[in-house]
Amino acid sequence: MNDIIKPASGTLKEGVFFYPVRIYYEDTDAGGIVYYANYLKFSERARTEFLRFLGINQQQTIQETHCGFVVRSCNIDYMASAVLDDELEISCKIRELGAAYAVLHQEIFRGEELLSSLDVKVIYMNIDTHRPTRIPENFVQKFKKMSA
Repeated sequence: MNDIIKPASGTLKEGVFFYPVRIYYEDTDAGGIVYYANYLKFSERARTEFLRFLGINQQQTIQETHCGFVVRSCNIDYMASAVLDDELEISCKIRELGAAYAVLHQEIFRGEELLSSLDVKVIYMNIDTHRPTRIPENFVQKFKKMSA
């Protein structure tokens, strides 16, 4: 399996990864605005693409080591609503890095307008034992390179 996979989309701007999302009808609620839980989905996609951008193949890692990242906690603040056909960008950057966890800060923008801000703590976990384990050193180096 390939060690490095390319992101489906996303760009690096001034050391921060950005992932584009367009709002479709299925993303909205009865009031015509994006359903609150979909911001979490958009953010998850951005985190996945961020790891791909860094050259981390999650599927291969899970198959070979039985370890992977899982969300431990999430704090989200909603400032404004997105609506049908909006083009959003979700940022992703490392805020904190521990031996077995990372805190990622994400923001969701419509143009220059900040719609939502999230802090997501992920732990690196052994999927067989369900216990946290040390993040591999090569991952740590990639994270440190992005947070420098």
